[in-house]
Amino acid sequence: MAKSNTIQVKMVSTADTGFFYVKNRNPKSKSEKLELKKYDPKVRKHVIFKEQKIK
Repeated sequence: MAKSNTIQVKMVSTADTGFFYVKNRNPKSKSEKLELKKYDPKVRKHVIFKEQKIK
């Protein structure tokens, strides 16, 4: 069976609420770290989420 190209990464809120999303990313096609603007329900705003490794 072939090995999957995607890895799971944790997208952590920059608003320091501790809220996070889990997202799949292909490290071969996108080598830079992800930064996405998504909704943080704890502060009820759209904020920037940065990539971290899942421990």
